[in-house]
Amino acid sequence: MKRTLYLETFGCQMNVLDSELVLSQLRARGFEQTPHRDSADVVLFNTCSVRQHAEQKVWSRLGELRQARRERPQMVIGVIGCMAEREGTAIFQRFPHVDILCGPGELDKLPAMVHNAVIERELDAVGGYGPEPFDGREDSPIGGTQENGTGSSRRRQVALMGASFRRSGTLDAARTDNLELLDLSRAISPADGVRQAYVRITRGCNKFCTYCVVPYTRGPEVHRPPGNIIEEVRRLVGAGAVEVTLLGQTINHYCYEHGDGRRTTFADLLYQLHEAVPDLPRLRFVTSYPRDFTDQALAVMRDCRRICRYLHVPAQSGSDRILKAMNRGYSTGQYLDFVDRAREFMPDVSLASDFIVGFPTETDADFAQTVQLLRRCRFKNSFIFKYSPRPGTVAVERFADDVPEDVKRRRNNDLLAVQTEICHQNNQAMVGQTVEILVEGASKLVSRRASEPAGGVILRWERAPAEADAKVTQLVGRTRGDQVVCFEGDSGWIGRIMQVRIVDARNLTLFGAPVEQGSGIVPSCHAIPTG
Repeated sequence: MKRTLYLETFGCQMNVLDSELVLSQLRARGFEQTPHRDSADVVLFNTCSVRQHAEQKVWSRLGELRQARRERPQMVIGVIGCMAEREGTAIFQRFPHVDILCGPGELDKLPAMVHNAVIERELDAVGGYGPEPFDGREDSPIGGTQENGTGSSRRRQVALMGASFRRSGTLDAARTDNLELLDLSRAISPADGVRQAYVRITRGCNKFCTYCVVPYTRGPEVHRPPGNIIEEVRRLVGAGAVEVTLLGQTINHYCYEHGDGRRTTFADLLYQLHEAVPDLPRLRFVTSYPRDFTDQALAVMRDCRRICRYLHVPAQSGSDRILKAMNRGYSTGQYLDFVDRAREFMPDVSLASDFIVGFPTETDADFAQTVQLLRRCRFKNSFIFKYSPRPGTVAVERFADDVPEDVKRRRNNDLLAVQTEICHQNNQAMVGQTVEILVEGASKLVSRRASEPAGGVILRWERAPAEADAKVTQLVGRTRGDQVVCFEGDSGWIGRIMQVRIVDARNLTLFGAPVEQGSGIVPSCHAIPTG
């Protein structure tokens, strides 16, 4: 009997990849994905703990499922990912109808946990037990199961890392690492129509920024064997992928020790991937850490034309005092040195950043320095967030959240306004250029054709849906520099790489007209290997 699965993902690209791997594993065990949450046999939320807003969404979803559980007691509900790891079994006390907790470092165990929970629920239904409440009196063993404390036959499924992190220091260990096998297990075929794919090259983080929970929820850095990464990319390209994005919390830290004295650096890996998979038109990576980005890696990006010249490098603040309080490990001077080196190697490189405003003790003077850094670097875009205290982080224990909410909001809006101004200027400078884009899908914008007095035609862009006389703008794509381009076209172009001339620009979006269709595959580079 086919069982249905609803899986909702919150947070970063790493969570998106985790969900793809989980979905692949559960499909192989007979589950069928459904968009209907309340009628699904299994409901999973893959969660994020980086910001409070993402957690609040999960709490809301779990609350909404109370009634669905009463109506369908055999439904299995699971919380996986970073929030499960951070909150732990306290989730059971707040939401007794949750059956599964699985942290991101234990996802290889999830298929068995789902199977066990489904069987337990079905047995409860037959025996008439129903969803009895959990009273919280019994502690859960790490990696084990937990009874509900009321005599029901049901045992909750729990797999959390706790204080013990699984990691692989050598190639031999990696070969038997179940998480490595999870990464390699993704089932994909040309029939899936996948054109863009993520590939993890590192897990975890060693930075311990004071505001961040990632080192605690995902564990320390573990670098995957380069041969496994190359093979995974080959399989994705063979299945139709035209763009692969490498993932890592601090991706340029990648350095794999082979155990025989050899090591593969991030620069080596980029070059090897570029040369070993010549049929891949585009290779990207996120997210980079500014202090340790080497000239060797910049040189590979410059010389290997199929590597996109795009760098997402969070700055977080322009104040040295705040950067020190954040434990970021670099100064604004070091950050600017990186930006200048990147642009010296690649004058056309596109840069993006992250910023946190309202970090504890941040003054108007500190914020002014952040504005100054933003204007100096002129990022393609920046992800700007108000600081929110995250339980379990150093910042919560060390600093009072002393910046008033209205001040955070004002600084957030002010910094967004500066970035919007820069985006507008950057985009206007691209009008008239012809750029290469990967067509990703249908656009959310529509174009309205209107006659000019001279009998010509102009296009006015507005949010869909439009009235009957508006023609839907079929397509949206991205340049190698990650700029978003909307244009009219044929849905059959989705997944292709095309040349588009930029004819108009707004703050966050470029508008273009197709010039010609093509494969977009650039010949292999002739860079000197960095190893």
